[in-house]
Amino acid sequence: MPGAKTVDEYILTARSRQDILMILRDLLRSTELSETIKWGAPCYTINGKNVIGLGVFKEHVAIWFFQGALLKDEAKVLFNAQNDKTKALRQWRFVTVDDLDAEMIIAYANEAISNEKQNKRVKIIRNKKLIIPPELKEALNQDNHLKLSFQEFSPGKQREFANYIAQAKQVKTKQSRLNKIIPMINNNIGLNDKYRNY
Repeated sequence: MPGAKTVDEYILTARSRQDILMILRDLLRSTELSETIKWGAPCYTINGKNVIGLGVFKEHVAIWFFQGALLKDEAKVLFNAQNDKTKALRQWRFVTVDDLDAEMIIAYANEAISNEKQNKRVKIIRNKKLIIPPELKEALNQDNHLKLSFQEFSPGKQREFANYIAQAKQVKTKQSRLNKIIPMINNNIGLNDKYRNY
């Protein structure tokens, strides 16, 4: 349901598990978190900082803790949905209403709020070496304007483009991704700019 403008709209247009979403919403609204929509989904913040997100998927509803790796997780309910990519984010999944433990959800939310107030963050190593995949390297070598435009991006944004190509498994996918990013690079648009708050 990308594009929901309100949490009510997000819940109403969910194809399933609206009951779980409504209960989770009520629980999170009972805390000191502020409710908003980011990336078309419910997001709960404190002092403008993302703390918790909600998402409905085909098989479950998930709570995302933005700094979830810092939570004690004594009940062992959290897991990393993308081990190779995500350092801080952790999610807790619910398939039925019976999976919800209101007291525990509030406890986890309050711990996340407390951590945010203390400005606790997972340290992310950002100075990884930039490895440009052959497909992108060849395109840059063949087009001087593209090469100069690419060099204007920060190392982090260059790495996003490089990883986007490198992570594709098939040659055809690598080529279609390359075709997608060339106009973005030429127009000084970062791969993930639309998700960033400027």
